Amino acid sequence: MIESTTLPRLLRRNAETIARRPAMREKERGIWQTYDWAQYAANVADFALGLAAHGIVRNDKLAVIGDNRPRLYWAQIAAQCLGGVAVPVYQDSIASELVYVLNHAEVAVIVAEDQEQVDKVLSIADQLPTLKLVVYDDPRGLDGYALATLKSFADVQEAGRQFAARNPGFLDAEIARGAPDDVALLTYTSGTTGKPKGVMLSHANLLSTASSFAAAEDIRPTDEWLCYLPMAWVGDALYSTVLSLVVGFACSCPENPETVQRDLRELGPTALLAPPRIWENMLANVQVRAGDATPLKRRIFDFFYRLAEDAELRRGDGKPIGPLARLGLAIGEILVYAPVRDRLGLARTRWAYTGGAPLGADAYRFFRSFGVNLKQIYGATELSGLAALQPDTKADPNTVGPVCPGVEVRIADDGEVLIRSGGVFKGYYNQPEATADAFTAEGWFRTGDAGFVDPRGSLVIVDRAKDVGKLADGTVFAPQFLENKLKYSPFVAEAVAFGHDQPLVAAMIAIDMTTVGNWAERRNLAYTSFQDLSAKPEVRALIRDEIRKCNATLPPAARIQRFLLLSKPLEADDAEVTRTRKVRRRFVAEKYAAVIDAFYAGHGEVELVTDITYEDGRRATLRTTASIDDVESAAALLGAARELAHA
Repeated sequence: MIESTTLPRLLRRNAETIARRPAMREKERGIWQTYDWAQYAANVADFALGLAAHGIVRNDKLAVIGDNRPRLYWAQIAAQCLGGVAVPVYQDSIASELVYVLNHAEVAVIVAEDQEQVDKVLSIADQLPTLKLVVYDDPRGLDGYALATLKSFADVQEAGRQFAARNPGFLDAEIARGAPDDVALLTYTSGTTGKPKGVMLSHANLLSTASSFAAAEDIRPTDEWLCYLPMAWVGDALYSTVLSLVVGFACSCPENPETVQRDLRELGPTALLAPPRIWENMLANVQVRAGDATPLKRRIFDFFYRLAEDAELRRGDGKPIGPLARLGLAIGEILVYAPVRDRLGLARTRWAYTGGAPLGADAYRFFRSFGVNLKQIYGATELSGLAALQPDTKADPNTVGPVCPGVEVRIADDGEVLIRSGGVFKGYYNQPEATADAFTAEGWFRTGDAGFVDPRGSLVIVDRAKDVGKLADGTVFAPQFLENKLKYSPFVAEAVAFGHDQPLVAAMIAIDMTTVGNWAERRNLAYTSFQDLSAKPEVRALIRDEIRKCNATLPPAARIQRFLLLSKPLEADDAEVTRTRKVRRRFVAEKYAAVIDAFYAGHGEVELVTDITYEDGRRATLRTTASIDDVESAAALLGAARELAHA
């Protein structure tokens, strides 16, 4: 059983059995550098021994911060070779967030990507009492830093080679001491309801989940994977590190975040995982390009898109596709579908997943209708990243598929989804009470999600259990469902819906600056900033039309009746969304209480006073008067809804 080993032992196995096969690639200055499994293992060994030479011992914590870089992945495995624990943190975290996580985890070593991250760490070093060593990958700009605790990655590896000469067999003995039940990864939750919690995942947890995934999906040693997701997200750890070690496929790191789309096209990965925001951005780009095309090209695109969408709906309903439609799809493959997939970097993708949050059904069907084998997965940090996934034969925007082999699911009396599997975490670090609260008396993990199992055996997630409510008339209100509907529009970046115990549904919307900006420029509509653009009457009219399109697909009671365009995007630095772009509803409701009151008091505008946090921790206050609009030109909507609620 693969669960009965550890990640360092799997690396040793790969270095012996597939030594010369590509393991990792890194794009630097426009050129792909390839490391085979033997080089991967040698780099890890040198760095692990270098850590030992600097006094790092069993159970010490090593944090990595930066964009996806091979050395940051190697550093995590190196710590695990010594019986240590890897703690990846979000590279865009502000100083206060870093202090909390690094102190809570009691981190001894931080491996930073570059000068920017080193400066961030050094600015808070006096608040990190357990910190022993800071290591950097990219040396540019760091020549003048003369600190005894600051070392380059190469320096630590050189110290490791010297340590190995003095201590032959040391690393072999340390790897042999490792046990499957040892904590391998301490990864922090997104913190939607409070401070992030440190989730302890053992080697056995991670490898059990990887085995379940490999048993449910067609993963091949020849697959190509692009490492571009935040390293602090458990999904990246599972797919870029654990699955790669288990299966032996190659992972590639893009040159930088700005070149991901270009590198995606160049690499052409055979498998891809992306959160909904990535898929929504891809869709928005396609829609914008189609809108900017010549009238003839736009008509061709629209025709074949409608044809493909109809065919996808028929497949989902189990209905046959007629010969004329099949001929049209074949022509569309040449003229539209294949070029779009190639443009997105998905030409070779055999399967792709969306996870981390629900993806709207419209966006989901768009990609599937264009020939992308997009499927939904479901997991959580506490589940090592995965519990359910859709096989090719059960792709459905309304479910997340059956649970994986080795995973059990049960629905509690209150509708909460309960999970039991080998991938369920060991507990929250230094939080025994929170750990106890996370499990039922029978040992089932409480996911916090409301859902059910449909007649086909697929798990359906409705929303976060605590977020599902009812309108004043008793209609079930699931805000995330409405928000995903809104975000199908290329002009909507984020949305927050309100309606629990209220007579109607209202929404705050953050526009997509890029697509709305392009729309404005094509119409010679001048603007100076996000705030200025979102306040334009023309933009408010544009979003009103997008909401009307959304409402046309909703039952009358659930339709959005009032909306406000925010004067700034929802930001993780301002605690409005998590680093994985999940809305912190409780905080947002408190911060924008004046907006909610104005929605249901029938006001036409509201004064917004919002705090803004910059990456260096500085704060500023933004004051503006924002308009509240009715979706339909009926001022009596609110009164009518109230009368209906009291009827």
